[in-house]
Amino acid sequence: MRKLLLAAGVIALVLAGVAVAVLMPWAEPPTIERTGDPERGAYVLRMGGCIACHTDGQDGAMLAGGRALETGFGTFYTSNITPDRETGIGGWTTGDFVLAMTEGVSPGGAHYFPAFPYPSYTLMTEDDLVDLKAYLDTVEPVRNGVPPHDLRFPYDIRLLIGGWKLLYFRDGPFRPDPDRSEAWNRGAYLVNGPGHCSECHTPRDALGGPIAGRFLAGNPDGPEGKKVPNITPHADGIGAWSKSDLVFALQTSIMPDGDVFGAGMGEVVDNATSHLTPEDLEAIAEYLLSLPPRPDA
Repeated sequence: MRKLLLAAGVIALVLAGVAVAVLMPWAEPPTIERTGDPERGAYVLRMGGCIACHTDGQDGAMLAGGRALETGFGTFYTSNITPDRETGIGGWTTGDFVLAMTEGVSPGGAHYFPAFPYPSYTLMTEDDLVDLKAYLDTVEPVRNGVPPHDLRFPYDIRLLIGGWKLLYFRDGPFRPDPDRSEAWNRGAYLVNGPGHCSECHTPRDALGGPIAGRFLAGNPDGPEGKKVPNITPHADGIGAWSKSDLVFALQTSIMPDGDVFGAGMGEVVDNATSHLTPEDLEAIAEYLLSLPPRPDA
């Protein structure tokens, strides 16, 4: 029965992908005149946790890509985002970059697989994206050709991504909740946009879409086959944590019981959250602790 449901889902994605290709052509890259601020873009890089995924271990050049991410759909290899013109993004305009980040479309018009977390990055402001691109343009270019993804059939059919987007992708930008505080909205933006926490902490269905009603409730089959914990304020998650507990953990990897985060989240802390301002960490904590508590998936 599961195989029949999967086959039916794949057929639906193919038909939807054809419909998207014919009826919903994706936008051209926007024309952006503003010059980005590289110094501010360096902070946006930390907000997005780009270093951990786009650097292949301790010996790899920073942001030169090539890291293998093993998933239930196959192995993805992260891209080179240094300004090398042949193997990186040195030939991209700022508009190309914004389109890729917000719509999941390459400069050549191809759909990106959603292992690249554009479903979250689409919520980012144009200012943050322009500044991020300005910073990436200052990184030393590294020539590093990345292997093609090694995906199982039928997930290797790129045409399916158009259908996947029709079913699961909702483009941004982030819209603040006027009934919430400025700090809460900042936390919501950081968690759901650049931080892309849901990409790992929310479980997926057989077609790779996030499971409705399981937002941030933990993922039993996360990247590299590892379980990703529940980060809702449920007893199965961070329900016993205080705001200061959460801020301290995001700064140090040390949890309230004295244990430390595992390797994956440890990298996130080392490369991303430990570099954020106390105000941003407090905003993240305020938002996460306000969510509906959900039992672990």
